Amino acid sequence: MKIIVPILMMWWAIGGFCRSVSAKEPPNVLFIAVDDLRDWVGHLGRNPQVRTPNLDRLAKRGVSFRHAYCAAPLCNPSRISLLTGVAPANSGVYGNGEKMRDKMPEAITLMQCFRASGYDVRGCGKIFHGTTAYDQKSWDGYFVPTRSRKKANPQRDMDLPETAWTPWGKVDLRDDEMFDGKVASWAISEFQKPRREPFFLACGFTKPHLPWIVPRKYFNLYPLDTIMLPPSVSDDLSDVPSFGRRLAREVYDPSGEKDFAVRGGDHANIRANGQWRTAVQAYLATISFVDAQIGRVLDALDNSQYAENTIIVLWGDHGWHLGEKEHWRKHALWNVSTRTPLLIAGPSNSHGPAGPSNSHGPAEVARDQVCDRPVSLLDIYPTLIDLCGLSRRDGLDGRSLRSLLQNPGQSWDHPVVMTFGFNNHAVQTSRWRYIRYRDGGEELYDHDNDPNEWTNLALRSQYSPIITELKTHLPKVNKP
Repeated sequence: MKIIVPILMMWWAIGGFCRSVSAKEPPNVLFIAVDDLRDWVGHLGRNPQVRTPNLDRLAKRGVSFRHAYCAAPLCNPSRISLLTGVAPANSGVYGNGEKMRDKMPEAITLMQCFRASGYDVRGCGKIFHGTTAYDQKSWDGYFVPTRSRKKANPQRDMDLPETAWTPWGKVDLRDDEMFDGKVASWAISEFQKPRREPFFLACGFTKPHLPWIVPRKYFNLYPLDTIMLPPSVSDDLSDVPSFGRRLAREVYDPSGEKDFAVRGGDHANIRANGQWRTAVQAYLATISFVDAQIGRVLDALDNSQYAENTIIVLWGDHGWHLGEKEHWRKHALWNVSTRTPLLIAGPSNSHGPAGPSNSHGPAEVARDQVCDRPVSLLDIYPTLIDLCGLSRRDGLDGRSLRSLLQNPGQSWDHPVVMTFGFNNHAVQTSRWRYIRYRDGGEELYDHDNDPNEWTNLALRSQYSPIITELKTHLPKVNKP
């Protein structure tokens, strides 16, 4: 199915905010979203087994952020905040059920801003929550691939018990028969088209989101007897406040409509059924599958006429627990569920370590650099309009990362705030993570000495001054 969105009238109103201020040829944008991708990518070194050659080669042509955090550890609020530049506490979008236009009817999305600046803006796959166009004002065109009717048989292929926590398994399909393979094929076809206008192409990949069902060859990359489990300790939740423990053992509905939906504790079920190692294997397989599709897109761009004038941004919408802190999925404010890859690469015509100096045009982006400063996915919107020479916009909660893209090692004193549900927040600095729940429960972790967040320091009096300082970064407003 293909949805062609007519060009809206009154673009002058939006163009007043977003019109390009550069007389030079504007850069194209390839905007790649990956669903449920935690920071298990090769060049970041957080899992020595994962194979992501294409993400790693993309990192070599730009800057990868080692400490990039979502605004919310759930698909809909994470994506809406990124695409509007408005944090959940300011928009009131906390769960998967809220609609962007209900909460923010006048929002100007990142894609609208580029459309108003003369860009041809097209998308495919999962950009907003869901795999439809969702917000038609945001697109000149949106392609929705069909899904294959062939299914895996996880009980047969993976030897899973009938009580398996969730199905995963191998399927005998070609990559281009899979939904994400069709997303990649769409992007490839777009690079083959002649264009008069600069383009903004958004490719939304759905893996490694559940179900972890991908072609057999990706499971074969990870023999089960070699799988390493994530670091964990027994009774990890003993020093976590009750609200945090409930998030770990149950799935929380952040809209507040149902409060908690009891699942019986995913981690206990997975361990009881002996599924931990097979689950990690399946997650790794889906990462390598989506990496291969990203590689197809990068190859097509590199072989096209647009290679020398296209900025690439790749992001995951949040992290994913695989047993750390006795937790599975996202739905929590800990480091693992909120940290995700973010990579930004300038056009291939950039020169030297940071490209040519150009105040309005494409990209002063360093090459083959990893930035260790904490940043937010909210920063993507202002960064892209900055790199592409569009006028700055008021009302964005993020900040441009352009200076970090030029000099990834510079000082950067901007704590990141994450939100899961009404008035539940985490604050991340280069060293500390502070969590405060709406019932007053608190957690504090020292990432210099406790990167796995095994020891909650919040109740120790000597850390009260640190908590007092971190509290100053909590949202002053929590929109219902």
